Amino acid sequence: MYEAIVFAASLRAKSPKFSGRLILAEPQAGALWRKDPTINSPEVRTLLMNLGAEIIPFENKHFGQAYPYGNKIEALGILPAGEPFVFFDTDTLITGELTDVPFDFNVPSASTRVTGTWPKEDLYWPGYAATWKSLYDKFGLDYDSSLDLNEPAEFWRRHLYFNAGFFYYKCPKIFGERFLEYALAIRDDRPDELVLQELDPWLDQVALPLVIHSLGGKRDALPNGFLDGKTSCHYRLLPLLYARESDHLVETLETVTAPNKIKKVLKEYEPMLRMIYQGRGQKARALFNQNDLPRREQAIRNTLKREGFWMR
Repeated sequence: MYEAIVFAASLRAKSPKFSGRLILAEPQAGALWRKDPTINSPEVRTLLMNLGAEIIPFENKHFGQAYPYGNKIEALGILPAGEPFVFFDTDTLITGELTDVPFDFNVPSASTRVTGTWPKEDLYWPGYAATWKSLYDKFGLDYDSSLDLNEPAEFWRRHLYFNAGFFYYKCPKIFGERFLEYALAIRDDRPDELVLQELDPWLDQVALPLVIHSLGGKRDALPNGFLDGKTSCHYRLLPLLYARESDHLVETLETVTAPNKIKKVLKEYEPMLRMIYQGRGQKARALFNQNDLPRREQAIRNTLKREGFWMR
């Protein structure tokens, strides 16, 4: 809920031309949750609404506590059918004018700022091609047309794979129903080729490329440099933001969180209190040369943990 405040504040500050709806989907307490997942702070709720967010409840019928990443799948059901949408994870910062992004909502896509997190190589696994092809075959999709033939065989980038930090399409009902159908089918009846693969927390990212491909989408539908570029950043965790993102992004974060009405609420959340307002983020940033970062994210994480700057 605190990340949602930062997202909404950055949207208002950096995209003044945006006149669409900002819908914040709120999961409701129920049998699939051990604890109440709703916004438990009246101050947070009020601030979000003052920033123009429409807080709309939805019921978890399939995922919930067992797989909270499924929220993004089930939440699509509350969006108005037939209207173009862009989904963003809350741990996203808007850094430029969103209306300048040249979306073609007829051709869905998602974030390509991704590493090869799934499937995992294993001594006894059938390989990337057999693993992915089994999923395309399961849903009657053409596997060969999904491949990037500029990449070598048995390299993960040859296969359609996205980060689910953002995705978009012309209709949330169509996209959401397909996403739910595929995710549940993979979870409940996986192909034999996936028997050695973990699906938690990867299930949404396994199903997402299949959904996009089935709806006529592709990896390069959106020109490079906009989302997860000059217009937005899926930073994921504040220590990673400070360690590796641009000066403009850090400046945007600290500017949009500076007003007293926002600061007063965000200081309730310890990672934001310490990283943003007590200056620990800038100290963490000083550990790294942003023009020569370690190639692997794990190396960045290890340095932050070793120096006492890791928070989540």
